[in-house]
Amino acid sequence: MCLILFAYRYHPGYKLILAANRDEYYNRPTGPAQWWPEAPALLAGKDLKAGGTWMGITKNGKFAALTNYRAPGAQNPDAPSRGKLVSDYLLSTTPAREYLESLRQNGNRYNGFNLIVGDTENLFHYSNKEETNEISPLGPGLYGLSNAVLDTPWPKVVKGKQMLEQQVLNKAKISPETIFSILGDTRRARFKQLPDTGMGKVIEKLLSPLFIKAPDYGTRSSTVLLIDQKNHVTFIEKSFIPPSENRYLFTIPEPACCWTRFARHGGFPTL
Repeated sequence: MCLILFAYRYHPGYKLILAANRDEYYNRPTGPAQWWPEAPALLAGKDLKAGGTWMGITKNGKFAALTNYRAPGAQNPDAPSRGKLVSDYLLSTTPAREYLESLRQNGNRYNGFNLIVGDTENLFHYSNKEETNEISPLGPGLYGLSNAVLDTPWPKVVKGKQMLEQQVLNKAKISPETIFSILGDTRRARFKQLPDTGMGKVIEKLLSPLFIKAPDYGTRSSTVLLIDQKNHVTFIEKSFIPPSENRYLFTIPEPACCWTRFARHGGFPTL
């Protein structure tokens, strides 16, 4: 995943509104978003080369998404797959912060990454490229993430957040098609706006739109994920190579334990 725009507890009708583009080489084998046959509670696409995924959600509301950190001069070809960081969390019973605390101890084994993990109640960001090496709890807000750390003001991040705010978040009812139109923006940034990640200005410009089109590399799929205040989930993935659309609707159940529900609402009433 190379662009994630998300509003977390920012809209009165939704706990999470997320828009994401996955950019990858066209020849990398990829499976579309589906309930995994070997893990029926997990909804995600699959990297058929390394076995992990870039974004997914479970039936009980665990969520994770990943972007790579662009640092071409610091890539270890023998590093483990970063996509496993997403699937390992989603397939585990480990709470989000605990999972990231464990990852933080050996995060330097991986090439640079950003990882967002959590559920409908808590969301966290961690990057092994943050100088502080800290786990960041995310409060209500509008966020943007590309191939630098969270909310680095790359042109596509700034533009995407602005369009999401102006065209989507000011509406009572969220339109997935409007979000997809934002994700499909192919306008390139001006040279003076480009970051310098060591790729050279021509390549930086080629990679600057929200939706990338290049000869061998580009946006392979776009995904919209909505979770409303009643935990109704809408997950739509549009793949472009090969073309397909996969749409899933389900509801995250309330915690099975009655004690959790009572605690959330202040405990038992006084008799």
